[in-house]
Amino acid sequence: MSGGNRMRKGTAARPATARRAARTPAKKPAKKPAGKPAEPAMDLAVGRRIRDLRRSKEMSLEVVAARTDLSIGFINQIERGLSSPSLRVLATLADVLGVGIAALFGATPKDDGAGGVVTREVQRAELKLWRTGISKQLLSPAGSESRLNLFLVHLEPGGNTGDEFYTHDGEEAGLVLQGEMTLTVDTETWTLKQGDSFRFASRRPHRFSNPARDAKAMVLWVNCVTAAG
Repeated sequence: MSGGNRMRKGTAARPATARRAARTPAKKPAKKPAGKPAEPAMDLAVGRRIRDLRRSKEMSLEVVAARTDLSIGFINQIERGLSSPSLRVLATLADVLGVGIAALFGATPKDDGAGGVVTREVQRAELKLWRTGISKQLLSPAGSESRLNLFLVHLEPGGNTGDEFYTHDGEEAGLVLQGEMTLTVDTETWTLKQGDSFRFASRRPHRFSNPARDAKAMVLWVNCVTAAG
């Protein structure tokens, strides 16, 4: 017989790359981080706060729905954390419940002896309206009794309060710290840039947005509520 190389019957030569692939075990897909997204958790916390405030005022869903022109089903979904309300809806609900929007941030965290006067940066409560690109950090102590509240409002690119105007009790003012903001009050619209400020009665129909496509905006915002709790 010839001394040349022969292949066994029924065996075909495989390329080297195929042989290496056969020896290399397939990689398992990476596991996704466990835990729920922060945004739905925020919706749940805000919903519970609204429900607790409504019950403390001894108001039924039917009464709140009638005074806000929102459906009973929609309010129920908000209270259960199944719907993410806009700033307009939250302001309307807070108005009917006789509190400022700061009351929806929940209870004041335990402080370090500041006695309800000082709020440390690490203690800031936050209300994140993630669907609309707006978040509000409460710079003053949280609670339903406060009538004067200071916020740091962050607007993502394109973040806005929606096409509909909204109104609520009180008065508000602010200063644009970063980026720009479009503010509409009644029939007038202004573009405010860094360093510009504003003030108006909250009963005047208003809305605002960040018109930039690639830059965030930050506004120091003051709300003063005049209605009795």
